[in-house]
Amino acid sequence: MVVSVYTLNAFSKDSKGGNPAGVVLDADHLLEAQMKAIAQVVGFSETAFVTSSKMADFKVRFFTPNGEVDLCGHATIATFFLLSTLKRINIGTYTQETKAGILTIESLKNGTLFMHQTMPEFFEHVSKDEVVQSLNIPIEFVDQDLPIQIVSTGLRDLIVPIRSLSDLHFIMPDFDAISRLSKKYNVVGYHVFTMETNFESTAHCRNFAPLLGIPEESATGTASGALSSYLWKHQLATDFTKPMVYEQGYSMNEPSEIFSILKIEDGVVVEVKVGGIASNIEQIKVNI
Repeated sequence: MVVSVYTLNAFSKDSKGGNPAGVVLDADHLLEAQMKAIAQVVGFSETAFVTSSKMADFKVRFFTPNGEVDLCGHATIATFFLLSTLKRINIGTYTQETKAGILTIESLKNGTLFMHQTMPEFFEHVSKDEVVQSLNIPIEFVDQDLPIQIVSTGLRDLIVPIRSLSDLHFIMPDFDAISRLSKKYNVVGYHVFTMETNFESTAHCRNFAPLLGIPEESATGTASGALSSYLWKHQLATDFTKPMVYEQGYSMNEPSEIFSILKIEDGVVVEVKVGGIASNIEQIKVNI
């Protein structure tokens, strides 16, 4: 069977940046095993499969080379950017059925897509000693005033605060150790950040998810929502009148820019959105 797969870069800051994703449209005829096989051939961190839904405008399933995940932010942005480019959707609001629930997508006039995420959940703090060993850094590189904490806005991420940009770039991850800790704490991976940035953004980030077959990712949508919630929780972000902006992918020479919006009412987060654009749409044929 030959399957047509679109490829594009989500959250791209320029034509070289962003996080590549595969998108298969009209995928109702594909079996789960076939979706997994296609994702393995495409080889990106995630490939999205768009099918019909009785509960939403679209149903979207996400596969890494290792298997299915409940949700993927960058592949969602890639999917709806593609649907918009192909004129299958217009400016407006749409819904997608995922294994993380039914989520809302906003398609804006300027081409930016925003994905609504689930409300933040804050879980346990994790020992700094365990984490720094897996990152091959001294404990002094971690911001001692902030916790290493598990946060979810759809997927459980381990949020790791680093004191400076140079310290962040110094990280030489032990992917086996990160996988073991990710499994131990039931997280998809580490989202490591510093408030020191290149372009007056909110934070500069790196993301490691080797347990899912993703050693390092150049742009991570769901984890950006979790980070925004963490920054709110620990009072590192106080101005929610404009989007937070995250830099990612620079350590991989794949510069990415991710926007995140929190809506706060009466001291409570009532809405989390993550967004960006995509670029470099191409089409390939996959034989399975």
